[in-house]
Amino acid sequence: MTTAVVSSLVGGAVVALPAAAPASAAEASASSASERAAASGEPAEDVSRRTALPEGEVGRWRFDDGVAGSGVTVAKDTATVGPRHDANLLTAGAGWSTMARRGEADQSLWLDSAVPANQQAYASTSTAAVNTADSLTFSTWAYLTDASTSRMVMTTPGSQAQAFALYYSSASKGWVFSHTVADSATPVIITFNADAINPPLRVWTHLSGVFDTHADTDPANDTLQLYVNGRPQGAAVKPAAVAAAQGATYKPWSALGGLQFGRSVIRGEGGFFFRGRIDESAVWRRALTADEILHEARLHYDGQPANELVARWDATSASGTTIAEVSPYPHPAMRLSATGAVLDGDDNALTLDGTSGYASVQGPVVDESGSFTVSARVKLDGQKLAAKPVGYQAQVAGQRSGDQSSWALWAIKPVEDTYQWQFTRTATDSSGKVTKHAAITPAVDLAEVDTWTDVTGVFDAQDPFEITDPGDPSQTREGLGTLHLYVGSTYIASSTSPGFDAVQQGSGELAAGRGTRGGATGHYLPGALEQLRIWTGAMTNDQVNSQVLDPTVDDTTSSAS
Repeated sequence: MTTAVVSSLVGGAVVALPAAAPASAAEASASSASERAAASGEPAEDVSRRTALPEGEVGRWRFDDGVAGSGVTVAKDTATVGPRHDANLLTAGAGWSTMARRGEADQSLWLDSAVPANQQAYASTSTAAVNTADSLTFSTWAYLTDASTSRMVMTTPGSQAQAFALYYSSASKGWVFSHTVADSATPVIITFNADAINPPLRVWTHLSGVFDTHADTDPANDTLQLYVNGRPQGAAVKPAAVAAAQGATYKPWSALGGLQFGRSVIRGEGGFFFRGRIDESAVWRRALTADEILHEARLHYDGQPANELVARWDATSASGTTIAEVSPYPHPAMRLSATGAVLDGDDNALTLDGTSGYASVQGPVVDESGSFTVSARVKLDGQKLAAKPVGYQAQVAGQRSGDQSSWALWAIKPVEDTYQWQFTRTATDSSGKVTKHAAITPAVDLAEVDTWTDVTGVFDAQDPFEITDPGDPSQTREGLGTLHLYVGSTYIASSTSPGFDAVQQGSGELAAGRGTRGGATGHYLPGALEQLRIWTGAMTNDQVNSQVLDPTVDDTTSSAS
């Protein structure tokens, strides 16, 4: 549940504060053009014409300026609106990583040293990149590796406090967008918490924070909103109302410190250093709309939504009892079951008997509230499938969530001598009861047996669809998230609605060759698998052809940081 709390950040802890003395109405609404200009680096006359401001971002940092060991210590601001604010990488622990959100040949900001002395790294612009007394938007991708304490992603510091901050909170165990009511040594902070707690580590997550003054001078109308993977986290919060309920007075103010990536700054002291990677960060001096946030979360680049290979288990070169994970990401090898699973050197594949064989690893490897793509190269054993009863469901690969599969690729047998591919998503509540289910169930397309097939499932978390109220069919609302299925290069049309709008995150076993459905673990696959690949981001049809099916594309990187 989204909450708004008035608190103070003191020595790394969030504590309640006594109410601040109320300011006058005139004081609360004062925000001169010269003050705004000082914060943003723009001429005062440009700032005052709010409706004439350009629509583009005023700062964008792709963090692709250097590579590990290059000695490059500046991340260029590539926006084109207003003055530029390049970010300097500071301390020995800041660098570049090939694990980056736009895929092969991209880089990200690396803040994940294993050396304790280098774990206070960050990047910073030298002056304020955005005016915090007026509407603004933060947008960034974060790859968090350590949740043992709070971890700052982006923040705008003043002399005493931080006007806005986007971070992981160890206290609330989730993502937070916060706003302080004044540049005070004991700052009253209004926090906007994400709906979900305990977000998965070592996955890419898109975060956005929006502050909207609604183009007027009355602070009572200002709103605060957090988005995670393009989804608004509850209703917008009014800082003035939340502060007033605690006996405090709210007033927008200009934070003049440089924009920080990867650390907090409170009374001039750094803290809450980020562990992991930050990429594709941007700021606007206006409030982006919900549709614009969706567009940012899709990360369009060169005309297509970007994707990043985050896991690849390749059985074609494996031997023994494990299948190595060969992407740059630090996932463990899949382990074969004690019986029924063999790495067949003759077939260069994992062979599964359909009764007890599978391979598994601890998941998850993607943030499933965001977009992702999964593809398996699989060959069904026709003779063994023919012996299975009608209605049999064999999991090719999937991520477990309790006694269900959060996402899965399936081979199903609806009638005798007929087989189909299927891609599903399932959400459950705290008791394990299924609350949402969506499936791509082909109308006519059949699965071939005894031949190698690339089966690809896509979950597009930013793709809107219409939801009809079952109690009143005339009432509809827009939902987020659709499923798509490709067999080879062929897009499979579905006989059912593929919309899925639940926030569902799997955990535990990620398995190839068996799964969990309807509370029962089993659903063993009779056949063989060559490889399983998973990407952050929703692929298009062209990308499936060029990245999944093209054998000349090498998804791996020789080294990573």
